[in-house]
Amino acid sequence: MSNKFPALAFPPRTSLSRRDLLGFAARGAASVVVSQSLLLACAADANSLTDTTSSSDTSGTTTGTTSGSATCVLTAALTEGPFFVDEKLNRPDIRTDPATGAVSAGVPLTLAFNVSRYASNACTPLTGAYLDVWHCDSTGTYSDVSGSSQKFLRGYQITDANGVAAFTTIYPGWYSGRAVHIHFKLRLYAGSTKSYEFTSQFFFNDTLTDSVYTQSPYSSRGSRNTRNASDGIYNSLSTADKAGLTLQTSQTTDGYAGVINLGVNVG
Repeated sequence: MSNKFPALAFPPRTSLSRRDLLGFAARGAASVVVSQSLLLACAADANSLTDTTSSSDTSGTTTGTTSGSATCVLTAALTEGPFFVDEKLNRPDIRTDPATGAVSAGVPLTLAFNVSRYASNACTPLTGAYLDVWHCDSTGTYSDVSGSSQKFLRGYQITDANGVAAFTTIYPGWYSGRAVHIHFKLRLYAGSTKSYEFTSQFFFNDTLTDSVYTQSPYSSRGSRNTRNASDGIYNSLSTADKAGLTLQTSQTTDGYAGVINLGVNVG
C-alpha cells in the first residue's frame, strides 16, 4: 500500500463549518490517512484471502489481524508529553479560556477525529469515547501549568454514533526542542472506572508551518529551532509512522481543516 496521501475531497464552498466537518467525517469521505491509524483496504480478490495473520511494525505497534478482504492498522501510541491536565472541559471550541472568555490568537484549525475500534476481525465506530485534545498557543505556552489557572486550548468531546469527535482550535505555536504538534488522549469508562486509555500526538508539514508562521501572531516570535527531522519523538517513529502522523490539511476561508482516522484495539 502506498504511503502517499490522496488530497482531501472537501466539497466546494467558501467555508467549512463544524457541522460540515462532522458530516464529512461520519460519511467516511475523509482520505487523510494517518499511518498507524485505521485503514480499510479492500483486496483485489476477497475470495483469495483465507488465512488469518498479524504483524508488528518497527515501532512496536501490532497491526490488526488480516482476515478476508479488510486490514485494520492500529494507531501508533506516543508519549503523553507535557502538561496533560484532566480539566473535564466538555466543549468543541477549545480556543477560549473558560474563566475570562479570552480567545487564543492564531490561525483557525478545525479537527475531526474519526475513531474506530478493531475487534473480532472487524472495524466499527467507537462510540462514547472521551477524546481530549491539548496543545500550546501561538507563543509556545501551555495553559494550566506552573501556577497558571488559565485553561485555553484544552477540552474533550465524546465520540458520537459514528465514532466522530470534532474540535475548533488554532494552529499551534512552537517551543524550544519540539516540532509543532498536538496531543490527544482517548479514554473509555465503565461507570466511573477508566477501562481503557490511549495517548498519542500528531505533527504538521514543515512547509505548511513555515507559511503559517509568516502570519501574525506567529511572525513576532522569529524562527523556530526544531523541525520534524530533528524532533526526538517524531524520530522515534518508523518511516511509515512519520508519514502517517503528519496531519494532511485542507485550506478553508480563514484557516485549515483536517480529519484524523484513529483506530484502536480496546481488547
